Amino acid sequence: MRILTLLALACLATPAMADELFDSGKLLATGGVSQVEGGGGGGLASWAMITGYGSESGIGANVHYTVAPLTDYTLQSAGIAVGLFDRLELSYAWQGFDTQNVGALLGVGQGFTFHQNIFGAKLKLLGDAVYDQDSWLPEISIGLQHKENDHGAIIAAVGGKNSVGTDYYIAASKLFLAESFLLNTSLRETKANQFGLLGFGGDKHNAYSSQFEGSASYLFSRRFTVGAELRTKPSNLSIAHEGAAWDLFAAYFFNKNLSVTAAYADLGNIAIRNAQHGAYLSLQAGL
Repeated sequence: MRILTLLALACLATPAMADELFDSGKLLATGGVSQVEGGGGGGLASWAMITGYGSESGIGANVHYTVAPLTDYTLQSAGIAVGLFDRLELSYAWQGFDTQNVGALLGVGQGFTFHQNIFGAKLKLLGDAVYDQDSWLPEISIGLQHKENDHGAIIAAVGGKNSVGTDYYIAASKLFLAESFLLNTSLRETKANQFGLLGFGGDKHNAYSSQFEGSASYLFSRRFTVGAELRTKPSNLSIAHEGAAWDLFAAYFFNKNLSVTAAYADLGNIAIRNAQHGAYLSLQAGL
């Protein structure tokens, strides 16, 4: 009820009321950037922290656009995420995966594009990455991402068992303010092939598997951070082995309303092409 009331007030708010609702009470960069599936985190890994800069009494929200031109494919993502009371996060992301010339080799046509809608939710359970500096307890959250792919027939043709699936994860984030160091780990239960872009489950495996996500970053200043991420993935399809993804990134926070992330990302094998790596650029704007 409190969430519905605050959302209604946000729609009717005067400028003064809006400033109070969107209070930007959290430290710069603590909401992370937009993860490729829409939630708050790094580019690849989900973080425990709630997106946006809303405090325990306010709202934070952002929109993002991400593009990753790989060796033989191009991945795009756009979406919106809302953080409520620094406790609950709701997100939506749209993904487009352009097969470019490989589409003709796969028999689906040159430039064929898979699309995916991702609906996410994250709930902070305990801890606070910023204020619990005198404790080793990290901030811990649980979340889910429900994914819907629009090409079920093609997914079935390559061995995928379903075009719709849901990932579940638990994430822990620890910020060491004195050392300017942030560490995140997540455990994801998933059936997704290539994050769900090639469906869920396969002719090799059709059960949930536990996958690791980790990221570490060093803050050179309040505005600038560099780091690395690793994300393991299941290999459910016999058409190709699916390996881990990783990246090296740099993020700059102009202010609490605008940030940019640039990275070198390696997503491993995708369908019939190995060594899918390239640039990664993400823009995020919010309140």
